[in-house]
Amino acid sequence: MGDQNEFRHLLRALRMQRGLSQDAVGAAVHMSGSQIGHYETGRSVPPEPVADAIDALLGADGELTRTAKDARGEAVAPWLRPWRENEERAHLLRWFEHSLVPGLLQTEAYARAVIEAGPHTPDQIEEAVQIRMKRQAVTLERSDPVEMTAILGEAALRHGDPTIMKDQLEHLVDIGHRPNVRIRVVPFGAGLHAGLTGAFVIASMPNGTPVVYLDDLVEGKIGIRIREVRHAMIAWEDVCARALPCEASRNLMLRMIDEHEQQAKLAQEHAQR
Repeated sequence: MGDQNEFRHLLRALRMQRGLSQDAVGAAVHMSGSQIGHYETGRSVPPEPVADAIDALLGADGELTRTAKDARGEAVAPWLRPWRENEERAHLLRWFEHSLVPGLLQTEAYARAVIEAGPHTPDQIEEAVQIRMKRQAVTLERSDPVEMTAILGEAALRHGDPTIMKDQLEHLVDIGHRPNVRIRVVPFGAGLHAGLTGAFVIASMPNGTPVVYLDDLVEGKIGIRIREVRHAMIAWEDVCARALPCEASRNLMLRMIDEHEQQAKLAQEHAQR
């Protein structure tokens, strides 16, 4: 309940700094003093108009409005939110993919190629691509970007058009230099492992709650039950133990870039004959 605690402590501190009672604050925003007390004890969170009014009254310069918004978000159970919202709110993402590059790390061309492989109309494809690009911006380009560790099966780096894959691998190498992004590869030589049963993501939310996304053919499943989280944690430890370190993974991707470049040249020469 980190965000809710931040709001209620800030509300109480600002009210006392102004020398106002709970009844005085309540009267100024047209509610009872006991309701202000409920906000300060964390029993409830004010709706946006009330938070704005209290913020203006106490001269909080938007801090009460912001922390109240965060607290309202935490009050909604993670499994009731769309996964994208959990992804955007997470402080830490641990992501495993055995066959595809994670959505947050995809180039636009790669994302389009993946989405085009499904039964979608051109308009649906374009909309899905733009949504994926926006997800990346919101999650990785925000002022406090998420800490992300992505582990990919080697197959994910080899499937696809050579030209698209060359650009995609170059993007992975570039983004892997960011201090908040770590990319590792499980090579073919690692053998069978728990991650081969399916892709998954473990998101650590601001209040510390772990939420799991289990991918499937249709739309995936959000899990928060102890059994689901435990299963994902064990699978994560297994793939971590088999994955190459970040530097070795980067070197493997650099070698693959050369391979894809050669394949693209051969394909171009063949097409010109």
